Amino acid sequence: MKLQEESYLEVCEDIKPLIKMHWEQIALNKDKIILNPDWDEYQRLYNAGNLKIYTARNEHELVGYFIVAVAKNIHYKDHLFANCDIIYVKPDSRAGMTGYKLIAFATKELQKLGVSVLNINTKTHTPFDKLLVRMKFGLIERLYSKFIG
Repeated sequence: MKLQEESYLEVCEDIKPLIKMHWEQIALNKDKIILNPDWDEYQRLYNAGNLKIYTARNEHELVGYFIVAVAKNIHYKDHLFANCDIIYVKPDSRAGMTGYKLIAFATKELQKLGVSVLNINTKTHTPFDKLLVRMKFGLIERLYSKFIG
């Protein structure tokens, strides 16, 4: 398993089938909210230096990704925060602690950039809380959501 940071252009096409697979596995309100990533915005954020993409590959096959938005927090201007946009490892690649290794790798890379806080959100109906607790992440907020559209 190769863990690495990749550019948007390197991973853009490889990630599309995995994002669809991920959406099919975890999305709520699929009949009302259709998967439609804003690829132009991903490109813009990447070009601005505010998007980091960490991947896990088996040979050349993309089996996992961890994408974070990096920015100053408007409440804590002295610190950089990395906020999880999306994280996924294909089910058949989860053995061998791939998710743990991917998060650990990204954490080290983000520390090199001066990031103070890494936030990872999880879906309550598909949690991986045990992994995050094992990695010393703390539960700090709850996000409530209601489809109103």
